[in-house]
Amino acid sequence: MKRGRKVVLLSHCILNANSKVERLSDYEGIIPSVAQILIEKGIGVIQLPCPELLNCGIRRWGQVKEQYDNFHFRQECRKMLMPIISQVSDYIAAGYKVLGVVGIDGSPSCGVEITCSGDWKGELCGNPGLDETIGTLKMVSGKGVFMEEFSRLLEEHGINLPFTAVDESDMVSSAANISKIL
Repeated sequence: MKRGRKVVLLSHCILNANSKVERLSDYEGIIPSVAQILIEKGIGVIQLPCPELLNCGIRRWGQVKEQYDNFHFRQECRKMLMPIISQVSDYIAAGYKVLGVVGIDGSPSCGVEITCSGDWKGELCGNPGLDETIGTLKMVSGKGVFMEEFSRLLEEHGINLPFTAVDESDMVSSAANISKIL
């Protein structure tokens, strides 16, 4: 059986946009341009778990990095990632090329270059300052919580992988960045 012996790790919502917060996806399912690149290059995929979906469910509201930046969420991310670390280690030991990690920029969990930040807390209903709170949302440089923990775990296990991300507002640049690590 012919194998390409190359794999890449993808954020969950790249292959399943249905996992995203309601109204935050421009895609029905798989992001086609990413899938096309991987198909053309014969690269296998390890789909990362979606920490937001697993912790908060499909009916969650959008949150910012500061809301996920807590000990419990970080520990849950690490638990979710340990089977991934095991797979990556096994692939490497078997001579496969693990090419890198592709996240989703803007995500408070899976952002790589950009994550969303804001002074969000408290209850949505009956909040007279809700508009002001929402107005604090901004995109800032840096990784989301899940990708920070993934980077740390990889480093702890002596695995060095490049990270890049899909920016849904600029799929041309995203495709070019993904192609660079492949």
